[in-house]
Amino acid sequence: MKACDTKKGMIVEHQGQVFTIRHIATRTPSSRGSNTLYKMKLQNVRSRQNLDFTFKGDDQLGSVDFSRRPCQYSYHDGDNFVLMDSEDYSQYLLSAEDIGDDAMMLREGLEGILVMLIEDQAIGLQLPQSIEMTITETAPPIKGASVTKRTKPATLESGLEVQVPEYISTGERIRISSDSREYLSRATD
Repeated sequence: MKACDTKKGMIVEHQGQVFTIRHIATRTPSSRGSNTLYKMKLQNVRSRQNLDFTFKGDDQLGSVDFSRRPCQYSYHDGDNFVLMDSEDYSQYLLSAEDIGDDAMMLREGLEGILVMLIEDQAIGLQLPQSIEMTITETAPPIKGASVTKRTKPATLESGLEVQVPEYISTGERIRISSDSREYLSRATD
């Protein structure tokens, strides 16, 4: 597959090793005829070593045979996160290093998570596109704030801090994007 077609969380082969894509930054040089560059932070699946690579859009990365299992987040146990398979109820352990900054998006009972497996070994997870969480702390709502686009910080049940519109109050459930970590809307029941 081409480097321009990759996404965060994908599993790829490069230089004979298997990597999980942890972060992608796109740079478009301003000079004519220049190629868009994709700077990627890759984590080696076996050694857990993080490496940075820069690719041109047409550079080829190998595809890897792996499977995805639908799971639900159960609980945090020391340095490990425990996820339960939604179909056969088996459990998968992932370390904080395996999950990275996605740990702030996890809340007990969260469904729609896909655990990625290579040879029955859990190597990472893929979160649903949006996640509902409860606001545990934010400034009180401001009267007439619904007509403005100003925001204020809000702390969610997982400890994650996001910017929300001024009319949102403590205790409300909101939807946030798992990719950008941004407020999407109020949660619908």
